[in-house]
Amino acid sequence: MAFRLLITLTVILGLSACSTRLNPFNWFGNEREERIEVVDVITIDDPRPLVSQVISLNVDPHPGGAIVRAIGLPPRQGYWSADLVEVERTEGRLVFDFRVFEPPTATRQGTQRSREILAGTELSNQDLEGIRTIIVQAQSNRRSVNR
Repeated sequence: MAFRLLITLTVILGLSACSTRLNPFNWFGNEREERIEVVDVITIDDPRPLVSQVISLNVDPHPGGAIVRAIGLPPRQGYWSADLVEVERTEGRLVFDFRVFEPPTATRQGTQRSREILAGTELSNQDLEGIRTIIVQAQSNRRSVNR
């Protein structure tokens, strides 16, 4: 009887910890979208424009850090060489621009699924030290995840 009670309490306490900050798989979550209008500044260092919008943002922990993945939606097919470019690191906040090259020739618009483009970056535990919010911004919106 005492053994069953001990097992039951262990399972309950284990499951209750799943939604806390103690669980490393819950490091970043609660994705939010905010509509904005960004004035795109193209520099000599990176001539790529911002993607039209960010439709998804995930931060997945792994041993030694985390992987930031974002899916962008350009206005038509053929965009390439997508990257998340770090533009700001302030107290508790890390901001990336989602940058892509436009297709060199005219292309069809196509379906949303055919236009989606994925970009990602790896962050070490040292990169994440003190970071509470990760933001990825595009021309018309930005998405953020919080710890």
